[in-house]
Amino acid sequence: MQKTILITGATDGIGLETAKNLVSLGHHLIIHGRNSEKLAATKSLLMALPNVNTIDTVIADLSELKAVKQLADALLSEYQHIDVLINNAGVFKTPQTKNAQGLDVRFVVNTIAPYYLSQLLAPVLNKQSRIVNLSSAAQSPVNIDAMLGRVDLDDMQAYAQSKLAIRLWTHSFSLNSESPDCISVNPGSLLASKMVKEGFGIAGNDLSIGANIVSEIALSPDMAEHNGQYFDNDLGHFATEPLSKQQLTMAVDIIDTMQHIINNG
Repeated sequence: MQKTILITGATDGIGLETAKNLVSLGHHLIIHGRNSEKLAATKSLLMALPNVNTIDTVIADLSELKAVKQLADALLSEYQHIDVLINNAGVFKTPQTKNAQGLDVRFVVNTIAPYYLSQLLAPVLNKQSRIVNLSSAAQSPVNIDAMLGRVDLDDMQAYAQSKLAIRLWTHSFSLNSESPDCISVNPGSLLASKMVKEGFGIAGNDLSIGANIVSEIALSPDMAEHNGQYFDNDLGHFATEPLSKQQLTMAVDIIDTMQHIINNG
């Protein structure tokens, strides 16, 4: 069955490899990027693959929440239903760590923008839809003041905190019985992405390792029973330990903080 699938950050890395997988299966793709030339080149590359159906493009800088709102408005005006939202876009290093609101760009792109976009697209995401959130094996407790841009973090601290934060809000999001199934995933450590090259200076492992598990979580009917859970592709299974009381409390704080940021944006 053909699905309409939105992939953020689809112009390189795991996002691009996932798009290649899904377009070759005949799905209708909406690919997002923040650079128009790169986005056009990505569409051309994908259109050359076998079994291509429809590929649409959308452009937005997800480091600015106003742009997230504009992106959602454009999608809502164009589509009546989206089957899968893959929140893949992420950032590790950036020359400017604060956006126009004074927020940490790493948190905005990796955590807050996916949450906001998922909220805004509610009219076209029903209970049969699915949201896949890209987390990481790198996770550390979240400093709420850092989310608010009041504390400066180095690249790895910000990245690890933002990736735990998206895992935790995935769990919270799943508690709403009206929301789509929402699953977070560590696609695999040290894959050949731009982030790994920037962070560790190594080529990294085959990106298909990550793209294949993201594609499976996006499409497999069996994944419906794992709503709110976290898949660790390094281990090859969903996390078996429940979230701790501290993490559950942190999840509430993260949601409250993101809502505050969104409401005051």
